[in-house]
Amino acid sequence: MEGNAEKILLFSFFTIFFSSTVTSTSNYLQSQILVLSYLPNPSTFSWTQSDSQTNINELTDSNGESSIFLDLHHVDNLVSITQNLDSLSLNETQTSESLFNLRLQRDSLRVKTLNSIIESAALNGSGARRSGAFSSSIISGLAQGSGEYFTRIGVGTPPKYVYMVLDTGSDVLWLQCAPCRKCYSQTDPIFEPLKSRSYSKLPCGSPICRRLESSGCSTKTHTCLYQVSYGDGSFTVGEFSTETLTFRGSKVGKVALGCGHDNEGLFVGAGGLMGLGRGTLSFPAQTGRQFNGKFSYCLVDRSTSSKPSSMVFGNAAVSRTARFTPLVTNPMLDTFYYVELLGISVGGARVPGIVPSLFKLDETGNGGVIIDSGTSVTRLTQPAYIRLRDAFRVGASGLKRGADFSLFDTCFDLSGMKEVKVPTVVLHFRGADMSLPATNYLIPVDSSGTFCFAFAGTMNKLSIIGNIQQQGFRVVYDLADSRVGFAPRGCA
Repeated sequence: MEGNAEKILLFSFFTIFFSSTVTSTSNYLQSQILVLSYLPNPSTFSWTQSDSQTNINELTDSNGESSIFLDLHHVDNLVSITQNLDSLSLNETQTSESLFNLRLQRDSLRVKTLNSIIESAALNGSGARRSGAFSSSIISGLAQGSGEYFTRIGVGTPPKYVYMVLDTGSDVLWLQCAPCRKCYSQTDPIFEPLKSRSYSKLPCGSPICRRLESSGCSTKTHTCLYQVSYGDGSFTVGEFSTETLTFRGSKVGKVALGCGHDNEGLFVGAGGLMGLGRGTLSFPAQTGRQFNGKFSYCLVDRSTSSKPSSMVFGNAAVSRTARFTPLVTNPMLDTFYYVELLGISVGGARVPGIVPSLFKLDETGNGGVIIDSGTSVTRLTQPAYIRLRDAFRVGASGLKRGADFSLFDTCFDLSGMKEVKVPTVVLHFRGADMSLPATNYLIPVDSSGTFCFAFAGTMNKLSIIGNIQQQGFRVVYDLADSRVGFAPRGCA
């Protein structure tokens, strides 16, 4: 009995000591089970025009407002498309490891571009729109490749279906158009506006032309010209026009978009981009009356699910179980979805030192936290990341450490294991807590059992909540009520 008492006493002492290294407010460590899965194998799919119409569903709610449902696919599904990107190569011979490395390379470039946008807006001061000669300002969040998620949309009358990237870090919609002075390779034929009965060029003096960040005027036709430039030197230039978009039985008319005749840079496969940002030229803003300024998506974990991700426009996009946090406005830039991050918990307790001031959006437009569909790995300002990482390392001290991998400095060798216990991680936004599944923060990086903590630090002031952390949540963007919501288990 004395021996057992000593063991119980020693165990109690260890538990108290271990918990105190994580937090001083809890006498136990909250954890959850991570069932180990590995990188998804490269896959291809056939998504023809007829397929697109069966993959897209539509309904009208009781208020008579239409809602549109879309399937989303990750860019890695385009591995059957060969596109050489200098040091980046996406083709059918890619392995799961090489695709993951490409994703991290795209991610790094994406983050660099987003920060360039912020810096550009801060330097411009007022964030005012400019017209006249084209400028080289960065006005979109697409960094390299063709974004992370795409869908298939009908363009024109009669509709011609093309792959379109969906991007919450961009406003302007655009697609490649014939005749091409220079076009990159895409999977579908180049859109021919002269064959569409609904295509219409916009005059130079139109109000919507004046909303462009970089606009010009054709001396021959007196119609509006646009330019979108990217941080890697890629750009698209052409006519700013209106066109009809088709989502199965639902047609959305007079959508302002760029018809690009000169599109140069590192794009892959998709015919264009649908901007889902917060600015006035984005698709949600333009269709605010029809879809009430609401859309949502749910991104599946591709290592555990064979289902496609999904997107909804309209009132049906708002999940009943979503918890909402108010949007914060950047006075210098209206594109991004800023939210207020108050703190982070690990193992059931707030991490000391991760305070709201680390994520403050200042009066110059620097800092803050954005939700972004095109960034994979969540970036936190360095002081916040170090505190989060150290707390997680303590909570996961029972796991065998592995070598660092790429941008990840906290990795574990879990080879030969089927499941492990890991401390919980919760992001605390104003009004909404986001309790992450274990698969959203401890992820496979190879096929040999290396798993890494899927956060990274940044020396920039901007923090970004990436799509790995968003997996499995229905993320609701409600422009009408200026809020963003999170609904767990939202992909069903």
